[in-house]
Amino acid sequence: MDFALTEEQSAIFDMAHAFGQEHIAPFARQWESEGTIPKSLWTQIGELGLGGIYVSEDGGGSGLGRLDATLIFEALSMACPSVAAFLSIHNMCAKMLDSFADDALKARIMPDILTLNTVLSYCLTEPGSGSDAAALKTRATRSNDGYTLNGTKAFISGGGYSDAYVCMVRTGEDGPKGISTVYVPDGTPGLSFGGLEDKMGWRSQPTAQVQFDDCKIPAENLVGEEGQGFKYAMMGLDGGRLNISACSLGAAQTAMNLTLAYMRERKAFGKSIDQFQGLQFRLADMEIEMQAARVFLRQAAWKLDKGTPDASKFCAMAKTFVTETGSKVVDQCLQLHGGYGYLADYGIEKLVRDLRVHQILEGTNEIMRVITARHLLAER
Repeated sequence: MDFALTEEQSAIFDMAHAFGQEHIAPFARQWESEGTIPKSLWTQIGELGLGGIYVSEDGGGSGLGRLDATLIFEALSMACPSVAAFLSIHNMCAKMLDSFADDALKARIMPDILTLNTVLSYCLTEPGSGSDAAALKTRATRSNDGYTLNGTKAFISGGGYSDAYVCMVRTGEDGPKGISTVYVPDGTPGLSFGGLEDKMGWRSQPTAQVQFDDCKIPAENLVGEEGQGFKYAMMGLDGGRLNISACSLGAAQTAMNLTLAYMRERKAFGKSIDQFQGLQFRLADMEIEMQAARVFLRQAAWKLDKGTPDASKFCAMAKTFVTETGSKVVDQCLQLHGGYGYLADYGIEKLVRDLRVHQILEGTNEIMRVITARHLLAER
C-alpha cells in the first residue's frame, strides 16, 4: 500500500495550484462582489486541459482519473472554492456526454466543451424535487421533429451564464425509469432564466432557475438512450461528491495557512498567540482532522477509479466526513482570528460562507448517510 503521490500527480497538483494562485486568488473577492466569473478565465483553464479532466483521451480529453481530479480541485479551491466548484460541475457534465452521447452529438459539441469555449451547467434539481430527484416533473414530449420541453430547474449554477445545459427530463413513466438526459444549448427558443439568486456563499457563481416553455430541441440532442437519464445523472454524482469534498479540503487548508500566519504575528499578554497551549490544541485537532479527511478522500477516489463494489458507499462517506471537516476547520479558523476573522479583508469569512453549501449539494449529507446505511445493511 503506497500513500505517496506519483511524480505526475504531484506535477498536476502543482500546476493547478500555481494557476489558481496567479489567475484566481487575486480576483476572488472582486468576482464575488460582481457576482460573476469572467468567461476569459475558462478558456485559460481549457488551455491546461481542464475542460475534460476525465474525458477519455480518445475523446480528446485529458483522460485523468478521479484521484487526479481531486488533486486538481483541492489545489484550485485553495484560491477560490466557488470557482473550483463551478469547474467541477462542467467536468461532471463533460464526462456524462463523453460516456453516453452518440458519436454524432459528441463530434458536434465536444471540441468546444473541452476547450471551455462552451461552459456547461447540470440541471437535475427542481423546485419540488431536491433529495427526491427521481420525482422531477420537467417533461420532454417526443414529436416528429424532436422534443418539446416544459418545466423548471432550480438552483442551477450557471443559469443564464453557461453556454449549454445538460438536463434530466421526464420522457416516460413516473420514477427513475422515465427520466432521460438531453442537451440544450443557450439561445434555444423557449429557454429562459429566473433572476439571479442572492446566496450566502458561492457568490461569484451566477445561480438561477432554468425555465423551459415549449422549448424545442432536435432528437439528436438526446444523450444516450431514453429512460437511462437518471442512471447517467447518478453515475456522475459519485465523482462530483469527491470533487466538492476536495474543494472543502483545499479551502480549509488555505484557512489553516492564513490562521497559522496570523497567530504567529498576533500578540496578546506579551507573546504571540500561537504560544498558548489551549490554542495549540485547537490547531492540532484541525490538522488531525484534515489529514484524516485527505486520506479518506483519496481512498474513495482510488476506489472509484478501480470500480470497486463499495465505491459509491465510500464516495458518500467521504463526502460527509470531508465537507463537515472543512466547514468545522474554517469556522475554527475564523474564531482564532477573533474579530478580524469576521472582516472580509482577512479572507476567512468568505470561506465559511462558501463551504456551507457543500453539505447540501451533490446530495445532502443526510442522503449520504442514507446511502451509507443502505450499503451497510445490504452487506449483512
